[in-house]
Amino acid sequence: MKPGSTALAGLLAAAVAIAFADSSIVVLALPELYARFDTTIEGVAWVITAYNAAVAVTGLGLVLLVHRLNGAAVLACGLLVFLAASTACALAGSLSFLIGARTVQGVGAALLLAGALPVLAALKGSAASGARLWTLAGMFGAVLGPALGGVLTQAFDWRAIFAAQAPVAALSLLAVIWARPEGAGDEGWRPSLRRTLVPNTCLGLLFGALVGALFLAVLLVITVWGYSPLAGAAIVSVLPAATLAVRPLERRLTRPTAVSGGAALLAGGLVGLALLPSASVALAVCALALCGTGVGLAVPVLSQAALDLSAGLTRSGTLTIGVRHLGLVLALASIAPLLANQVPRAGDRAMLKATAVLLDSPVGLDKKVPVALDLRGAFARARAGETPDLAEPFNAHGARNDSKLAATRDDLVGTIEATITRAFRPAFFLSAAFAALALLVSAVFRRRNVA
Repeated sequence: MKPGSTALAGLLAAAVAIAFADSSIVVLALPELYARFDTTIEGVAWVITAYNAAVAVTGLGLVLLVHRLNGAAVLACGLLVFLAASTACALAGSLSFLIGARTVQGVGAALLLAGALPVLAALKGSAASGARLWTLAGMFGAVLGPALGGVLTQAFDWRAIFAAQAPVAALSLLAVIWARPEGAGDEGWRPSLRRTLVPNTCLGLLFGALVGALFLAVLLVITVWGYSPLAGAAIVSVLPAATLAVRPLERRLTRPTAVSGGAALLAGGLVGLALLPSASVALAVCALALCGTGVGLAVPVLSQAALDLSAGLTRSGTLTIGVRHLGLVLALASIAPLLANQVPRAGDRAMLKATAVLLDSPVGLDKKVPVALDLRGAFARARAGETPDLAEPFNAHGARNDSKLAATRDDLVGTIEATITRAFRPAFFLSAAFAALALLVSAVFRRRNVA
């Protein structure tokens, strides 16, 4: 291994992690984007969808020719495009510009990910070692995305998410230009679609299922339960923590058992999120831990199976990049409209129930009326895209010193949160269906990989 190869490999692994993290890194910033650009749920979802669609289309298109290109050149080009697009995202002044910049960023990410794979293999001295580092960086990047985005949003604002990516891309680009690492040329790739079809299909379905854990769960915690981005990041960080914790177990299990067990646990975690009766952080954390455990068991095994070292690392890697993000896009395209249809209806039901709670409370009219007027303003702000503090109208009129008013406050807020939480159920169940399909496909994987 050449001097500096370890440092360069570490830097490239960080870039790979960020490129995968970008699939979901803006999730905790969606409420802020929703309010900032005065858009809809479908509109703000395109900030995520545009990136993943660009990665999927570019990745699948590259399969036809990437094995004939120099990997280091593809990597440098991807880093340059990713750097420029990340800077543009940070400077975006409109939703349409942000979506356009995210699309370009996705193109750069696909090139970056495709080029990094053969370069890491060269830096690590073997295709297997390079693929292993690439896989682990990608897996942890994907599950760490929301938590990282939440910390940056809370500490600064949503623009910091993209501003923080630019230095990593710039340093990686300078390092690649300076070190001039070896890259892959024509690998003499032989068609191996049948060999990688099952693991790639499972990966696409599992990444689609992750939309429930990385998109829906975060929206629920932030927009419905009212947690700050930092608190939301702490809650969803249980997912990557579980993914990391289960790694020793994954290495002890047979490959079919790890895949089937992981898909089943991910599906179970998503069903758990769907069945949340109310705003319960403890239950949500348990469900997310199941999701993280499932990812930690299944994704590394499937990734190694999808990266066909004997038939051409670069091309099989590019194929799996496209398939993973295609699964994310299909899930987002299915789930976002469903959520957009369910949540406004739930909001109307929640308002009626909240009104009933307030009317039936033992609080006097002298406090009911001003609280009701303030609540009307809070609901209006919610429709405008803000995340209102529904407890504030009660606190402003003495709930801290009035036990009856405080009890009414708690009942009303709990009723609203429970009603809207249940509106997320169809979307969570749909996410779980992606994992259940992966479990069915994994049965084929089991037959082909008898331990």
